[in-house]
Amino acid sequence: MTTDDHVVFVVDDDERIREALGELLETHGMRAIAFGSAGDYVDAEKPDLPACLILDVELPDINGLELQRQIAEGDHPPIVFITGHGDIPSSVRAIKHGAVDFLTKPFSDADLMAAVLTAISEDRRKRSERAELGMLRQRYLDLTPRERDVLPLVVSGLLNKQAASELGISEVTLQIHRRNVMQKMAAASLADLVRIAERLGIPITHSRRAGGN
Repeated sequence: MTTDDHVVFVVDDDERIREALGELLETHGMRAIAFGSAGDYVDAEKPDLPACLILDVELPDINGLELQRQIAEGDHPPIVFITGHGDIPSSVRAIKHGAVDFLTKPFSDADLMAAVLTAISEDRRKRSERAELGMLRQRYLDLTPRERDVLPLVVSGLLNKQAASELGISEVTLQIHRRNVMQKMAAASLADLVRIAERLGIPITHSRRAGGN
């Protein structure tokens, strides 16, 4: 891991804590950007990199748990909470809403670094999944309207004759559209196409019926 392929955001109103965490992260080859309040963090321009957010619970503007709630709908970094006043309800709430860890001060360097590494790894995975989904959506948009009609019928398991009948086209024409769908969606098999359709949320409204070939 190098300092230009990730970033760790630190949000804590205690300057001494921000400095100590920054030094700790830097000794482990990690890039850190520190903020004294939730508002400063939210308003800042952030590098588009895999990240972790080390977030203090008690902040001068809003509670860290409230910030977690506010940014939950966006693509925010996984959160590692730190606090000097930990309690079970707060930790349960934080973890329930996706926090990687909830550490009570004083915590060990090892525990913090383990949580940060887990968070960055998780963010890399999520970013990869979002990129793949974006690519699949673009491939779907590149299909013709008729090919978009064919796709849900194919993944529903209908035979070519059945799907062709649904659309009022010949079986040969259906086969051509089906082949184009497979190629444009870069699906190696029908099972692969089904997986892609599931990722895209394409509804399967038909079921395979007897007859046809």
